[in-house]
Amino acid sequence: MADAKKNEAAPEGEVPKKKSKLLLMIIIGVLVLVLGGGGAAFFRLKKKAADEEAEDEEDVPAKVVKKKKKDAPAVPPTFVKLDPFVVKLQGEQENYAQAIPEFKLGEPQMADQVKQFTPEIRHKVLLILAGKTAADLASPEGMQQLANQIRVSVNATLTGEKPKDGAEKANEDPDSPVQAVYFSSLIVQ
Repeated sequence: MADAKKNEAAPEGEVPKKKSKLLLMIIIGVLVLVLGGGGAAFFRLKKKAADEEAEDEEDVPAKVVKKKKKDAPAVPPTFVKLDPFVVKLQGEQENYAQAIPEFKLGEPQMADQVKQFTPEIRHKVLLILAGKTAADLASPEGMQQLANQIRVSVNATLTGEKPKDGAEKANEDPDSPVQAVYFSSLIVQ
């Protein structure tokens, strides 16, 4: 009889273990579902907020668009190439310059604005080029100074603001519509 009581007690002891394992598995399953749903909701709300912010920035007119936050992912720059310029340079000799400038834009929508202001931009670039001598453009430093002067002038045209003092000294300005000016071709003869 003592053996029969032991056999009967053993199965009763196992039943609570099975129930506790089952209860533990149910709790773990519920936690996984809750955490998974919470994570999915978090990512959906985060994406929705980013989309709304992007829509707000698109509503701003192009002339007022400022540089995005520095922690935003970098978008590749857009380049706008102008038609060639041929200008008679200053000086005693008859020297001519042929230049093809390209603008590095930080935001793609600025390309449309550059196209809208092309006549004014071309005029200002022609005036800057016509004021140079062949000696001014003979060195890389002179070419870079020309590029900086063009960048400052074009940015003043696009933003409607006066150029800052010393803005022509920097080769690039990441906070401006036209970040830099490069020459595809610059021939002086």
